[in-house]
Amino acid sequence: MDSLRLPSLNALTVSHSSFQKEQRAKFSGKLNYFNSSMPPSLILSPPFRTLNRHRHRRVMQMQAADEDYDLKQMRDMAAAKRRWDAMIREGKVNVLTPREAGYAIQLNNKTLLDVRPSVEKKKAWVKGSTWIPIFEVDDRFEMGTISRKITNFIMGGWWSGVPSLSYDNQFLSKVEEKFPKDADLIVACQRGLRSLAACELLCNSGYRNLYWVQGGLEAAAEEDLVIEGPQPLKFAGIGGVSEFLGWTDQQRVAAAKEGWGYRLLFSARLVGIFLVADALFLGVQQVSRYIQDIRSH
Repeated sequence: MDSLRLPSLNALTVSHSSFQKEQRAKFSGKLNYFNSSMPPSLILSPPFRTLNRHRHRRVMQMQAADEDYDLKQMRDMAAAKRRWDAMIREGKVNVLTPREAGYAIQLNNKTLLDVRPSVEKKKAWVKGSTWIPIFEVDDRFEMGTISRKITNFIMGGWWSGVPSLSYDNQFLSKVEEKFPKDADLIVACQRGLRSLAACELLCNSGYRNLYWVQGGLEAAAEEDLVIEGPQPLKFAGIGGVSEFLGWTDQQRVAAAKEGWGYRLLFSARLVGIFLVADALFLGVQQVSRYIQDIRSH
C-alpha cells in the first residue's frame, strides 16, 4: 500500500476534513479570545508567564502538526486523483454508470466486486456480488489504534457514524484466490473513491478487465441494481447522530417522497433528545442541591 502511495483513510472517507477544520477554527478562536480579553492589570508572575509560554508553544506545535497533516492529506489525495485520472484516460480501467453496471451484471453475468467495509455491506448489497473489503473496521485494541479511534470519534465519527478503518493487507491475495487475472471485474464501493483505490491495486497486480462504477453504489437508482438487505442501498453509507436525527441528504430526499409521516418520526426523535437532556440537567441540579444540603447540615 505504501509503495503505491494510496491516500489515507481520512482522505478516502471524504467526510471529516471540513468538520475537523471547523473544530480547530473554533478552538483557535477560543484561544485568541482568551489572550485578547486578558485585562492589562493582570500581570502574571514569572513562573506563570513561563508556564503560559510553554502551553502556548505546545498549542502552536499541535496546530502546526494539524496543518502539516491536512496539507499531506491534500497532497496525497491530489496525487492519487492524478494517477486515477491517468488510469482511466489510458483505458486501464473502464467507467460504468450504476445502470450500465446493472445491465452488465444481469444480462452478461459480469461479477460485481464489492469493496465496502462490513458496516456498509451488512445494510444493503447487490444480489450475487462478491464482497472483499479493501478497508475494514479496525477492531484491534492497541495503544495506537485506540488513540486513532478516539480521534476519529471526536473529529466527526459521532456525527457521521464512520468508524475507524484500516487497510486490509490481504485484499489482493483474497481477490486472486477467487478471480483469475483475465476475469471481468466490476469494482464498486459506496461513493466511488475506495473502489478507485482498489482498481489501482488490481491494475498494478495484473488485472486488465476492470470496470469502475462511477459515483459508487449510492448513485444507483432503485431500478438500476437488484438489491438485498434490510435498508435501501443509499442509506448504507450513513450513520451516527446524523442518521438518528434524519439530517443526512439521503434521508431528506426520502422525506420528500414519503411525506409528513417520515418527517414526524425524526422530529419526535429530536424532541426526545431535548427532553432527555432537560431531564438530565434538572437531575444534576437536584443532586447538587441535595449534596449542598448534606454539607450544610
